[in-house]
Amino acid sequence: MSKKKLLVVEDDTGLQMQLRWSFDAYEVLLAGTRAAALAHVRRHQPAVLTMDLGLPPDPDGASEGLALLQEVLATLPDTKVIILSGNQERAHALKAVAMGAYDFHQKPVEADALQLVIERAFYLHALQQENRRMLQTQADSPLAGIISRDPGMLKLCRSVEKVAPSSATVMLLGDSGSGKELIARGLHQLSTRQDKRFVAINCAAIPEHLLESELFGYEKGAFTGAIRQTPGKIELAQGGTFFLDEIGDMPMPLQAKLLRFLQERVIERVGGRTEISVDVRIVCATHQNLKALAEAGRFRDDLFYRLSEIVLAIPPLRERSGDCALLAHHFRNKFCASEGRASLSFSPDALASIEAYAWPGNVREMENCIKRAVILSDGPQIRADDLGLPETAPVEDKVNLRQAREAAEYRVMVMALARADGNIVKAAELLGVSRPTLYDLMNHHGIKSGG
Repeated sequence: MSKKKLLVVEDDTGLQMQLRWSFDAYEVLLAGTRAAALAHVRRHQPAVLTMDLGLPPDPDGASEGLALLQEVLATLPDTKVIILSGNQERAHALKAVAMGAYDFHQKPVEADALQLVIERAFYLHALQQENRRMLQTQADSPLAGIISRDPGMLKLCRSVEKVAPSSATVMLLGDSGSGKELIARGLHQLSTRQDKRFVAINCAAIPEHLLESELFGYEKGAFTGAIRQTPGKIELAQGGTFFLDEIGDMPMPLQAKLLRFLQERVIERVGGRTEISVDVRIVCATHQNLKALAEAGRFRDDLFYRLSEIVLAIPPLRERSGDCALLAHHFRNKFCASEGRASLSFSPDALASIEAYAWPGNVREMENCIKRAVILSDGPQIRADDLGLPETAPVEDKVNLRQAREAAEYRVMVMALARADGNIVKAAELLGVSRPTLYDLMNHHGIKSGG
Protein backbone atom coordinates (compact mmCIF):
# COMPACT_ATOMS: atom_id res chain seq x y z
CA MET A 1 0.00 0.00 0.00
CA SER A 2 1.51 3.38 -1.02
CA LYS A 3 2.36 5.84 1.73
CA LYS A 4 0.45 9.09 2.19
CA LYS A 5 2.28 12.12 0.84
CA LEU A 6 3.42 14.73 3.35
CA LEU A 7 5.02 17.89 1.96
CA VAL A 8 7.59 19.60 4.21
CA VAL A 9 8.35 23.20 3.21
CA GLU A 10 11.50 24.22 5.09
CA ASP A 11 14.67 26.02 3.97
CA ASP A 12 16.76 24.63 6.87
CA THR A 13 18.27 21.42 5.50
CA GLY A 14 19.00 20.09 9.00
CA LEU A 15 15.34 20.45 10.02
CA GLN A 16 14.30 18.95 6.68
CA MET A 17 16.21 15.79 7.51
CA GLN A 18 14.89 15.71 11.09
CA LEU A 19 11.30 15.89 9.86
CA ARG A 20 11.93 13.26 7.19
CA TRP A 21 13.31 10.83 9.77
CA SER A 22 10.53 11.61 12.27
CA PHE A 23 7.78 10.90 9.76
CA ASP A 24 9.05 7.86 7.91
CA ALA A 25 5.50 6.44 7.95
CA TYR A 26 4.74 8.97 5.19
CA GLU A 27 6.22 9.67 1.81
CA VAL A 28 7.91 12.93 2.76
CA LEU A 29 8.37 15.46 -0.05
CA LEU A 30 10.88 18.25 0.62
CA ALA A 31 10.87 21.84 -0.64
CA GLY A 32 13.04 24.76 0.40
CA THR A 33 11.45 27.48 -1.70
CA ARG A 34 8.02 28.71 -2.69
CA ALA A 35 8.50 27.63 -6.31
CA ALA A 36 9.64 24.11 -5.35
CA ALA A 37 6.71 23.75 -2.96
CA LEU A 38 4.19 24.80 -5.63
CA ALA A 39 5.70 22.31 -8.06
CA HIS A 40 5.14 19.51 -5.52
CA VAL A 41 1.61 20.72 -4.81
CA ARG A 42 0.66 20.66 -8.47
CA ARG A 43 2.33 17.32 -9.19
CA HIS A 44 1.55 15.29 -6.05
CA GLN A 45 -1.49 17.09 -4.55
CA PRO A 46 -0.49 16.30 -0.95
CA ALA A 47 -3.27 16.12 1.62
CA VAL A 48 -1.10 17.68 4.34
CA LEU A 49 1.93 19.96 4.35
CA THR A 50 4.03 21.57 7.07
CA MET A 51 5.45 24.99 6.32
CA ASP A 52 7.93 27.48 7.72
CA LEU A 53 6.75 31.00 6.84
CA GLY A 54 10.33 32.29 6.57
CA LEU A 55 11.34 31.25 3.06
CA PRO A 56 13.95 32.75 0.69
CA PRO A 57 14.24 35.44 -0.46
CA ASP A 58 12.58 36.65 2.79
CA PRO A 59 13.86 34.14 5.40
CA ASP A 60 13.44 36.61 8.28
CA GLY A 61 9.92 37.65 7.32
CA ALA A 62 6.67 35.93 6.36
CA SER A 63 5.82 37.39 2.97
CA GLU A 64 6.93 34.35 0.95
CA GLY A 65 5.27 31.86 3.31
CA LEU A 66 1.96 33.74 3.39
CA ALA A 67 1.99 34.08 -0.40
CA LEU A 68 2.66 30.34 -0.70
CA LEU A 69 -0.19 29.57 1.70
CA GLN A 70 -2.58 31.63 -0.39
CA GLU A 71 -1.50 29.87 -3.60
CA VAL A 72 -1.72 26.39 -2.03
CA LEU A 73 -5.26 26.96 -0.76
CA ALA A 74 -6.31 28.44 -4.10
CA THR A 75 -4.93 25.35 -5.89
CA LEU A 76 -6.02 22.70 -3.35
CA PRO A 77 -8.59 24.19 -0.93
CA ASP A 78 -8.86 20.96 1.11
CA THR A 79 -5.13 20.64 1.77
CA LYS A 80 -4.31 20.93 5.48
CA VAL A 81 -1.44 23.39 6.00
CA ILE A 82 0.36 23.24 9.37
CA ILE A 83 2.52 26.27 10.15
CA LEU A 84 5.77 25.69 12.06
CA SER A 85 6.75 28.91 13.85
CA GLY A 86 8.96 30.21 16.63
CA ASN A 87 7.82 32.41 19.52
CA GLN A 88 8.70 35.60 17.69
CA GLU A 89 6.66 34.49 14.67
CA ARG A 90 3.43 33.82 16.57
CA ALA A 91 1.64 36.85 15.09
CA HIS A 92 2.49 35.64 11.57
CA ALA A 93 1.28 32.13 12.43
CA LEU A 94 -2.04 33.48 13.71
CA LYS A 95 -2.41 35.51 10.52
CA ALA A 96 -1.79 32.33 8.51
CA VAL A 97 -4.52 30.49 10.44
CA ALA A 98 -6.88 33.41 9.76
CA MET A 99 -6.05 33.01 6.05
CA GLY A 100 -7.04 29.34 6.14
CA ALA A 101 -4.12 27.34 7.52
CA TYR A 102 -5.25 24.23 9.41
CA ASP A 103 -3.08 24.68 12.53
CA PHE A 104 0.28 25.93 13.77
CA HIS A 105 2.97 24.18 15.82
CA GLN A 106 5.68 25.94 17.76
CA LYS A 107 9.39 25.45 17.17
CA PRO A 108 11.54 23.72 18.30
CA VAL A 109 9.55 20.82 16.89
CA GLU A 110 8.37 18.07 19.25
CA ALA A 111 8.02 15.16 16.85
CA ASP A 112 5.42 13.21 18.88
CA ALA A 113 3.12 16.22 19.33
CA LEU A 114 3.46 17.22 15.68
CA GLN A 115 2.79 13.61 14.66
CA LEU A 116 -0.64 13.79 16.36
CA VAL A 117 -1.47 17.05 14.58
CA ILE A 118 -0.45 15.57 11.24
CA GLU A 119 -2.40 12.36 11.80
CA ARG A 120 -5.49 14.33 12.67
CA ALA A 121 -5.04 16.51 9.57
CA PHE A 122 -4.80 13.43 7.33
CA TYR A 123 -7.88 11.95 9.02
CA LEU A 124 -9.91 15.13 8.52
CA HIS A 125 -8.84 15.36 4.87
CA ALA A 126 -9.89 11.73 4.31
CA LEU A 127 -13.28 12.39 5.92
CA GLN A 128 -13.87 15.38 3.66
CA GLN A 129 -12.92 13.39 0.57
CA GLU A 130 -15.20 10.52 1.61
CA ASN A 131 -18.03 12.97 2.21
CA ARG A 132 -17.48 14.43 -1.25
CA ARG A 133 -17.52 10.94 -2.81
CA MET A 134 -20.76 10.13 -0.98
CA LEU A 135 -22.36 13.34 -2.22
CA GLN A 136 -21.23 12.53 -5.76
CA THR A 137 -22.69 9.02 -5.46
CA GLN A 138 -25.97 10.45 -4.24
CA ALA A 139 -26.09 13.16 -6.91
CA ASP A 140 -28.25 11.11 -9.25
CA SER A 141 -30.76 10.22 -6.52
CA PRO A 142 -34.21 11.81 -6.98
CA LEU A 143 -34.05 13.10 -3.41
CA ALA A 144 -30.39 14.15 -3.55
CA GLY A 145 -31.33 17.82 -3.30
CA ILE A 146 -32.85 17.28 0.14
CA ILE A 147 -30.12 17.83 2.70
CA SER A 148 -31.28 17.07 6.23
CA ARG A 149 -30.67 15.21 9.47
CA ASP A 150 -34.00 16.26 10.93
CA PRO A 151 -36.24 13.28 11.90
CA GLY A 152 -39.34 14.94 10.45
CA MET A 153 -37.67 15.62 7.11
CA LEU A 154 -36.16 12.13 6.93
CA LYS A 155 -39.59 10.65 7.69
CA LEU A 156 -41.03 12.74 4.85
CA CYS A 157 -38.40 11.36 2.46
CA ARG A 158 -39.34 7.80 3.43
CA SER A 159 -43.00 8.65 2.82
CA VAL A 160 -42.13 10.03 -0.63
CA GLU A 161 -40.36 6.77 -1.49
CA LYS A 162 -43.43 4.77 -0.44
CA VAL A 163 -46.01 6.99 -2.16
CA ALA A 164 -44.15 7.61 -5.42
CA PRO A 165 -44.87 4.24 -7.15
CA SER A 166 -48.64 4.60 -6.55
CA SER A 167 -51.10 6.49 -8.74
CA ALA A 168 -52.54 8.49 -5.82
CA THR A 169 -52.97 12.25 -6.08
CA VAL A 170 -50.60 13.92 -3.60
CA MET A 171 -50.98 17.24 -1.83
CA LEU A 172 -47.83 18.89 -0.48
CA LEU A 173 -48.23 21.36 2.37
CA GLY A 174 -45.43 23.71 3.32
CA ASP A 175 -44.32 27.29 3.69
CA SER A 176 -42.98 29.22 0.74
CA GLY A 177 -39.40 28.21 -0.04
CA SER A 178 -39.55 24.94 1.90
CA GLY A 179 -38.92 22.73 -1.15
CA LYS A 180 -42.38 21.68 -2.39
CA GLU A 181 -41.34 21.47 -6.05
CA LEU A 182 -38.22 19.51 -5.09
CA ILE A 183 -40.43 16.93 -3.36
CA ALA A 184 -42.82 16.90 -6.33
CA ARG A 185 -39.95 16.15 -8.71
CA GLY A 186 -38.77 13.41 -6.35
CA LEU A 187 -42.24 11.83 -6.49
CA HIS A 188 -42.04 11.89 -10.29
CA GLN A 189 -38.50 10.50 -10.54
CA LEU A 190 -39.29 7.64 -8.16
CA SER A 191 -42.50 6.71 -9.99
CA THR A 192 -43.13 4.49 -12.99
CA ARG A 193 -43.71 7.73 -14.97
CA GLN A 194 -40.12 8.91 -14.63
CA ASP A 195 -39.43 8.53 -18.38
CA LYS A 196 -42.29 10.90 -19.23
CA ARG A 197 -42.56 14.64 -18.69
CA PHE A 198 -42.80 16.52 -15.41
CA VAL A 199 -44.81 19.68 -16.09
CA ALA A 200 -45.27 22.38 -13.45
CA ILE A 201 -47.50 25.43 -13.28
CA ASN A 202 -47.82 28.09 -10.57
CA CYS A 203 -51.47 29.05 -10.18
CA ALA A 204 -50.55 32.27 -8.35
CA ALA A 205 -48.16 33.49 -11.05
CA ILE A 206 -50.58 33.43 -14.02
CA PRO A 207 -53.43 35.95 -14.45
CA GLU A 208 -56.89 34.43 -14.00
CA HIS A 209 -57.97 35.13 -17.62
CA LEU A 210 -54.92 33.23 -18.94
CA LEU A 211 -54.83 30.35 -16.49
CA GLU A 212 -57.60 28.30 -18.16
CA SER A 213 -55.88 28.32 -21.56
CA GLU A 214 -52.54 27.50 -19.88
CA LEU A 215 -54.09 24.48 -18.17
CA PHE A 216 -56.37 23.13 -20.90
CA GLY A 217 -55.03 24.67 -24.12
CA TYR A 218 -57.09 26.35 -26.82
CA GLU A 219 -58.28 25.93 -30.40
CA LYS A 220 -57.42 28.25 -33.26
CA GLY A 221 -59.75 31.26 -33.20
CA ALA A 222 -60.99 30.62 -29.65
CA PHE A 223 -60.11 34.24 -28.76
CA THR A 224 -58.24 37.20 -30.19
CA GLY A 225 -54.63 36.17 -30.73
CA ALA A 226 -55.37 32.42 -30.85
CA ILE A 227 -53.76 31.97 -34.27
CA ARG A 228 -53.11 28.23 -33.92
CA GLN A 229 -54.22 25.20 -31.97
CA THR A 230 -52.23 25.00 -28.70
CA PRO A 231 -52.27 22.12 -26.21
CA GLY A 232 -52.39 23.00 -22.50
CA LYS A 233 -49.97 22.05 -19.77
CA ILE A 234 -52.12 19.12 -18.61
CA GLU A 235 -52.10 17.67 -22.11
CA LEU A 236 -48.33 18.21 -22.44
CA ALA A 237 -47.82 16.10 -19.32
CA GLN A 238 -49.43 13.06 -20.98
CA GLY A 239 -48.11 9.90 -19.32
CA GLY A 240 -46.12 11.88 -16.77
CA THR A 241 -46.69 14.08 -13.73
CA PHE A 242 -48.52 17.40 -13.58
CA PHE A 243 -47.58 19.67 -10.68
CA LEU A 244 -50.01 22.40 -9.62
CA ASP A 245 -48.15 24.78 -7.33
CA GLU A 246 -50.11 27.19 -5.10
CA ILE A 247 -53.37 25.41 -5.85
CA GLY A 248 -55.08 27.55 -3.17
CA ASP A 249 -54.93 30.54 -5.55
CA MET A 250 -56.91 28.81 -8.31
CA PRO A 251 -60.12 30.75 -9.19
CA MET A 252 -63.42 29.03 -8.31
CA PRO A 253 -64.62 28.61 -11.96
CA LEU A 254 -61.40 26.76 -12.84
CA GLN A 255 -61.71 24.61 -9.73
CA ALA A 256 -64.90 23.10 -11.19
CA LYS A 257 -63.15 22.31 -14.48
CA LEU A 258 -60.17 20.78 -12.68
CA LEU A 259 -62.52 18.64 -10.59
CA ARG A 260 -64.21 17.34 -13.75
CA PHE A 261 -60.81 16.42 -15.18
CA LEU A 262 -59.82 14.60 -12.00
CA GLN A 263 -63.09 12.63 -12.03
CA GLU A 264 -63.25 11.78 -15.75
CA ARG A 265 -59.62 12.24 -16.90
CA VAL A 266 -60.73 14.16 -20.01
CA ILE A 267 -60.23 17.82 -20.96
CA GLU A 268 -61.70 20.19 -23.51
CA ARG A 269 -59.52 22.94 -24.97
CA VAL A 270 -60.85 26.49 -24.78
CA GLY A 271 -63.06 26.97 -27.84
CA GLY A 272 -63.14 23.23 -28.52
CA ARG A 273 -65.88 20.60 -28.38
CA THR A 274 -63.82 17.44 -28.45
CA GLU A 275 -63.02 15.54 -25.26
CA ILE A 276 -59.36 14.56 -25.00
CA SER A 277 -58.31 11.73 -22.67
CA VAL A 278 -55.21 12.49 -20.64
CA ASP A 279 -53.34 10.12 -18.32
CA VAL A 280 -51.33 12.12 -15.79
CA ARG A 281 -50.45 11.85 -12.14
CA ILE A 282 -51.50 14.98 -10.23
CA VAL A 283 -49.33 16.49 -7.51
CA CYS A 284 -50.39 19.81 -5.99
CA ALA A 285 -48.91 22.12 -3.38
CA THR A 286 -49.92 25.09 -1.26
CA HIS A 287 -48.74 27.16 1.67
CA GLN A 288 -52.35 27.91 2.60
CA ASN A 289 -54.83 26.02 4.81
CA LEU A 290 -57.14 24.59 2.14
CA LYS A 291 -59.53 23.15 4.70
CA ALA A 292 -60.02 26.62 6.19
CA LEU A 293 -60.46 28.08 2.70
CA ALA A 294 -63.07 25.44 1.94
CA GLU A 295 -64.95 26.25 5.15
CA ALA A 296 -64.86 29.93 4.16
CA GLY A 297 -66.31 29.11 0.73
CA ARG A 298 -63.15 30.07 -1.16
CA PHE A 299 -62.18 26.53 -2.17
CA ARG A 300 -64.41 23.67 -3.27
CA ASP A 301 -64.91 20.94 -0.66
CA ASP A 302 -65.16 18.22 -3.28
CA LEU A 303 -61.96 19.36 -5.00
CA PHE A 304 -60.16 19.52 -1.65
CA TYR A 305 -61.01 15.90 -0.85
CA ARG A 306 -60.19 14.77 -4.40
CA LEU A 307 -56.76 16.38 -4.23
CA SER A 308 -55.88 15.22 -0.74
CA GLU A 309 -55.79 11.45 -1.25
CA ILE A 310 -52.33 11.59 0.32
CA VAL A 311 -51.11 14.67 2.20
CA LEU A 312 -47.41 15.23 2.91
CA ALA A 313 -46.41 18.12 5.17
CA ILE A 314 -42.96 19.68 4.69
CA PRO A 315 -41.56 21.07 7.95
CA PRO A 316 -40.29 24.66 7.82
CA LEU A 317 -36.56 25.17 8.20
CA ARG A 318 -36.93 26.70 11.67
CA GLU A 319 -38.33 23.35 12.93
CA ARG A 320 -35.64 21.16 11.37
CA SER A 321 -33.06 20.33 14.07
CA GLY A 322 -29.50 21.10 12.99
CA ASP A 323 -30.42 21.69 9.35
CA CYS A 324 -29.68 25.42 9.36
CA ALA A 325 -25.92 24.95 9.81
CA LEU A 326 -25.94 21.83 7.62
CA LEU A 327 -27.54 23.70 4.70
CA ALA A 328 -25.33 26.72 5.28
CA HIS A 329 -22.21 24.56 4.79
CA HIS A 330 -23.77 23.03 1.67
CA PHE A 331 -24.60 26.39 0.07
CA ARG A 332 -21.20 27.83 1.05
CA ASN A 333 -19.44 24.99 -0.79
CA LYS A 334 -21.80 25.31 -3.76
CA PHE A 335 -21.30 29.06 -4.20
CA CYS A 336 -17.57 29.05 -3.46
CA ALA A 337 -17.27 26.68 -6.44
CA SER A 338 -19.66 28.56 -8.74
CA GLU A 339 -18.29 32.01 -7.88
CA GLY A 340 -14.63 30.94 -8.08
CA ARG A 341 -13.93 31.81 -4.43
CA ALA A 342 -11.27 30.03 -2.38
CA SER A 343 -12.65 27.75 0.30
CA LEU A 344 -14.39 29.81 3.00
CA SER A 345 -15.35 28.89 6.54
CA PHE A 346 -17.99 30.27 8.91
CA SER A 347 -16.94 32.16 12.00
CA PRO A 348 -18.56 31.01 15.28
CA ASP A 349 -20.67 34.18 15.41
CA ALA A 350 -21.92 33.54 11.86
CA LEU A 351 -23.01 29.99 12.70
CA ALA A 352 -24.71 31.22 15.86
CA SER A 353 -26.56 33.85 13.83
CA ILE A 354 -27.63 31.26 11.25
CA GLU A 355 -28.95 28.91 13.94
CA ALA A 356 -30.80 31.65 15.85
CA TYR A 357 -32.61 33.15 12.84
CA ALA A 358 -36.15 31.88 12.10
CA TRP A 359 -35.72 31.80 8.28
CA PRO A 360 -39.28 32.80 7.29
CA GLY A 361 -38.30 32.34 3.66
CA ASN A 362 -36.97 28.85 4.45
CA VAL A 363 -34.35 27.15 2.28
CA ARG A 364 -34.77 29.62 -0.58
CA GLU A 365 -34.02 32.55 1.73
CA MET A 366 -30.97 30.80 3.15
CA GLU A 367 -29.64 29.99 -0.32
CA ASN A 368 -29.85 33.66 -1.33
CA CYS A 369 -28.32 34.78 1.98
CA ILE A 370 -25.30 32.46 1.74
CA LYS A 371 -24.72 33.31 -1.92
CA ARG A 372 -24.66 37.01 -1.06
CA ALA A 373 -22.28 36.37 1.85
CA VAL A 374 -19.89 34.32 -0.32
CA ILE A 375 -19.76 37.12 -2.88
CA LEU A 376 -19.39 40.01 -0.42
CA SER A 377 -17.23 38.51 2.35
CA ASP A 378 -13.60 39.61 2.75
CA GLY A 379 -10.93 37.19 3.92
CA PRO A 380 -11.20 33.44 4.51
CA GLN A 381 -14.24 33.55 6.82
CA ILE A 382 -17.90 34.44 6.49
CA ARG A 383 -18.76 36.53 9.55
CA ALA A 384 -22.13 37.41 11.06
CA ASP A 385 -21.95 40.90 9.52
CA ASP A 386 -21.63 39.37 6.05
CA LEU A 387 -24.96 37.57 6.51
CA GLY A 388 -26.93 40.66 7.46
CA LEU A 389 -29.35 38.72 9.67
CA PRO A 390 -31.23 40.41 12.51
CA GLU A 391 -30.46 39.41 16.08
CA THR A 392 -33.08 37.05 17.50
CA ALA A 393 -33.72 35.67 20.96
CA PRO A 394 -33.85 31.87 21.37
CA VAL A 395 -37.23 30.28 22.04
CA GLU A 396 -37.45 27.67 24.80
CA ASP A 397 -39.37 24.45 24.27
CA LYS A 398 -41.90 23.40 26.93
CA VAL A 399 -41.80 19.62 27.31
CA ASN A 400 -41.50 17.17 30.19
CA LEU A 401 -38.10 16.35 31.70
CA ARG A 402 -37.45 13.10 29.82
CA GLN A 403 -38.53 14.61 26.52
CA ALA A 404 -36.41 17.67 27.24
CA ARG A 405 -33.32 15.54 27.86
CA GLU A 406 -33.82 13.47 24.71
CA ALA A 407 -34.64 16.51 22.60
CA ALA A 408 -31.73 18.54 23.97
CA GLU A 409 -29.29 15.66 23.44
CA TYR A 410 -30.46 15.15 19.88
CA ARG A 411 -30.49 18.88 19.10
CA VAL A 412 -27.01 19.55 20.43
CA MET A 413 -25.62 16.51 18.56
CA VAL A 414 -27.02 17.46 15.17
CA MET A 415 -25.97 21.06 15.82
CA ALA A 416 -22.39 19.95 16.55
CA LEU A 417 -22.33 17.68 13.49
CA ALA A 418 -23.67 20.50 11.36
CA ARG A 419 -21.18 23.04 12.71
CA ALA A 420 -18.36 20.54 12.11
CA ASP A 421 -19.66 19.90 8.58
CA GLY A 422 -19.96 16.18 9.29
CA ASN A 423 -16.48 15.82 10.80
CA ILE A 424 -16.94 13.29 13.64
CA VAL A 425 -13.63 14.17 15.30
CA LYS A 426 -14.42 17.88 15.44
CA ALA A 427 -18.04 17.25 16.49
CA ALA A 428 -16.87 15.05 19.37
CA GLU A 429 -14.48 17.81 20.46
CA LEU A 430 -17.28 20.41 20.38
CA LEU A 431 -19.46 18.12 22.51
CA GLY A 432 -16.65 17.25 24.92
CA VAL A 433 -17.01 13.48 24.39
CA SER A 434 -14.91 10.76 22.81
CA ARG A 435 -15.54 9.51 19.30
CA PRO A 436 -16.89 6.12 20.50
CA THR A 437 -19.30 7.93 22.83
CA LEU A 438 -20.52 10.13 19.98
CA TYR A 439 -21.00 7.08 17.73
CA ASP A 440 -23.03 5.40 20.51
CA LEU A 441 -25.22 8.48 20.91
CA MET A 442 -25.70 8.75 17.15
CA ASN A 443 -26.79 5.10 17.00
CA HIS A 444 -29.19 5.66 19.90
CA HIS A 445 -30.84 8.56 18.10
CA GLY A 446 -30.69 6.98 14.63
CA ILE A 447 -28.29 9.57 13.20
CA LYS A 448 -26.20 8.34 10.30
CA SER A 449 -22.66 9.63 10.03
CA GLY A 450 -23.01 10.13 6.26
CA GLY A 451 -25.68 12.87 6.48
